[in-house]
Amino acid sequence: MTKPSETIPPCRVVAAVIEKDGNVLVARRRPGLSSGGFWEFPGGKLEEEEDPARGLERELAEEFGIRTRVEEFLCSVPPAGRPPSIELLAYRVVHVSGEFVPTDHDEIRWVDPAGLDESAFTEPDRPVVRLLKSGGAETGGENRESGR
Repeated sequence: MTKPSETIPPCRVVAAVIEKDGNVLVARRRPGLSSGGFWEFPGGKLEEEEDPARGLERELAEEFGIRTRVEEFLCSVPPAGRPPSIELLAYRVVHVSGEFVPTDHDEIRWVDPAGLDESAFTEPDRPVVRLLKSGGAETGGENRESGR
């Protein structure tokens, strides 16, 4: 018999690696929110059957008030741990227009990837930190296209 916890599918989350002048944008979750106080690459949960690229553009508009364009798939971080688990899909994203006005974050920074401290990030974002620090293009997961 299947345990109820084994039937819960992972939550699909998208994350943006936005670059400017050799730095990447990172955002710190507001205290009181899930993973409050930890840094992450901005993004959010996909709606059911939502295209990852379109979902990421939607999330960035909602959370920061900016227009973006998803460019390149970077990596998939497979679910880990007990349910509910998270599958993270990371993409390179271009900031098209708008000023960054965070809603779920209390601070944003542009940081040199070499200076990222993995332990300051949410668990799902840590493999993306390692990927950026190594200069690689893909890590620990299946290469998936954005569907565009």
